[in-house]
Amino acid sequence: MNNDLEPTELLNFNHSSIQDLIRRRQWASLPVKEQILHVYNYVRDEIEFGYNRRDDIPASEVLQDGYGQCNTKGILFMALLRALGIPCRIHGFTIDKQLQKGAMTGWYYHLSPKEIIHSWIEVLYNDKWLNIEGFIVDLPYLTKLQQKFNECTGSFCGYGVATDDFQNPAIFWDENDTYVQKEGIVQDFGTFDHPDQFFTLHPQKLSPIKRRIFSCLVRHLMNRNVRRIRKG
Repeated sequence: MNNDLEPTELLNFNHSSIQDLIRRRQWASLPVKEQILHVYNYVRDEIEFGYNRRDDIPASEVLQDGYGQCNTKGILFMALLRALGIPCRIHGFTIDKQLQKGAMTGWYYHLSPKEIIHSWIEVLYNDKWLNIEGFIVDLPYLTKLQQKFNECTGSFCGYGVATDDFQNPAIFWDENDTYVQKEGIVQDFGTFDHPDQFFTLHPQKLSPIKRRIFSCLVRHLMNRNVRRIRKG
């Protein structure tokens, strides 16, 4: 059980910014269900959907950025849960890059790998592991995306979303699994105690040059596309 609670280099929940957030929100005084719900809603909506410099950055950096995607938001979510004594682990996958089409366009979409490293977080609650993925896209962004494609009432894949019920995806947590990219999954790598281990074994399949181009240029173009959707 200790493996599901301990800090790591990426899950640096003893960092002052993370501890200050927990104190300000008074999450430690809440029942466990409310702790999970409040942390979940915070990561989903107050950490906007966006692309950080890389996947394996510490939780404190995700918090400072104020935005993230599946892997980086997951790191922050795990760190906050473990800071509150709630066991959690990471489940690793790849997703088809089609899921990113729209957020990723043009030449950089064509140059990106066919499969992209993805993860969700599993939370131990009432002696059951719950799959938590629905925090990836914030509600303002998702709402604008639904309005943009309001004719779509079934499956949707693109712009950071892959769901079989686009107008009503399972993104609200009430002791349940949540999903927003699950339908784009290709490979399943299983569970890991912490993200440090997962990203060491399964980094994004980018050459050093492509990795630098992504960090310095591509992610900023993707974030610009995401902001345009969010603003409507």
